[in-house]
Amino acid sequence: MYNYEKNREQVVKDLDRVIKLIHMRADEIPEEEKAQMVKETVEHFNTCVSPGWINYRKCVSSETEGSAVLEWEDGGSYFRGLYDNEKFLDAMGGFGIYVAGHSEELIIDTVKAQLSRQGLHSQELIDPLRGYLAKAMADCTPGDLQQCFFTNAGTEAVEIAMKLARFKSKGKWFISTTHAFHGKTGGALSLTAKGIYRQPYLPLLQQVQHVEYGNAAAIRTAIENLREVGESIAAVILEPIQGEAGVIVPPAGYLKEVRAICDELDVILIIDEIQTGMGRTGTLWRCDAEEIVPDIMTFGKAFGGGVMPITGLICRPCMWSEELIENPYLLGSTTFGGNPVCCAAAIAALDFQLKNDIPGQAREKGAKIKAGLEAIQAKYPTVIKEVRGVGLMMAVEFFADEYGYEFSKEMYNQHVIISGTLNNSKSIRFEPPASLTDEEIAKILDASEKATAKAKEVFGL
Repeated sequence: MYNYEKNREQVVKDLDRVIKLIHMRADEIPEEEKAQMVKETVEHFNTCVSPGWINYRKCVSSETEGSAVLEWEDGGSYFRGLYDNEKFLDAMGGFGIYVAGHSEELIIDTVKAQLSRQGLHSQELIDPLRGYLAKAMADCTPGDLQQCFFTNAGTEAVEIAMKLARFKSKGKWFISTTHAFHGKTGGALSLTAKGIYRQPYLPLLQQVQHVEYGNAAAIRTAIENLREVGESIAAVILEPIQGEAGVIVPPAGYLKEVRAICDELDVILIIDEIQTGMGRTGTLWRCDAEEIVPDIMTFGKAFGGGVMPITGLICRPCMWSEELIENPYLLGSTTFGGNPVCCAAAIAALDFQLKNDIPGQAREKGAKIKAGLEAIQAKYPTVIKEVRGVGLMMAVEFFADEYGYEFSKEMYNQHVIISGTLNNSKSIRFEPPASLTDEEIAKILDASEKATAKAKEVFGL
């Protein structure tokens, strides 16, 4: 007899309790139930998820005030926990997810309407929302980008882009860059340049060469050297702004020069817009600002409107070879990619972007935040080394990891959520939603100044 048979009644009882909680707002949950939820969640993460995962969070660190915060609701620019005093202003944006804000009504209502009719698709009949979304993407992306393939996570979109580049070019080598981040599945991790994530899994895909980011000549040299010794090139892949590296903006003209090199040497160019796209950097896509058209562009993060997970790629028609027309499953056959509920969310997210000029809001509000952060840097020059970024994608770089960690901890204590990179706390990212009001911008900047002052005090700077 399977183990669950012994516990069937208890498992059903537990699940029924959780389902009941799902139907309740925070103010409807009894206080004793809230306390039990906090206790159980910490225990469940430590025993059934990963102790390291929960210990990594500031919200359960012994160095922060209070106990674990369970996020239960969101809206506008805020996350909310179970208790009245657990309201956090979001200046992190889920690493780029929440450009449109939290639980935006148009997007939520569209998803609910789709769910009331159908959740997933049959896998055999034609699902119309995938077609409508693909057409909208062809209308809203640079140049002649047209063919779409929808996936579930950013790293999956990169994997499919790699397969498409190899399939079309018949080449083997990829040119990526130092400090790049493209995901953590096997192929995407091979392109990623963070050793801490690569080392446990080496050797990865061998035909990848990393060159200096921002140096177009290095890309030319890599391509020419590989060809000189008989190797073939599948593609060059770049982030138009490096996100996980700490919001590194390349020199003006860099992407145009890389595009020209790829055209001259007949090499496919993949631009990874997973974090920079959907208005975050002040244009719908960062490619728009750089005035280039990639051969393949990946997208994700905010594409589902902060409500549903959907990612994908779009490419030029010339990339879709005859073999893929004859057998589209050669590229991939993801079960849930492009499902109706996620497509509904993305359609609503694009509609919301265009109706409300989210790129314009990102430019305007990002400029206010950046100017405020630069003023704080000028006031505390021994703490903050640099402020950089574009639109609502910014970073504050500190002179030491410890300063950034103290800053981050104090921001949390002031109920503002920000984030370091996945490697360290030296660069703290600000990627808030475009739903920010002037009052909320002022709160972020006030908290930032207080947190910087606290770091200065703690370290005697």
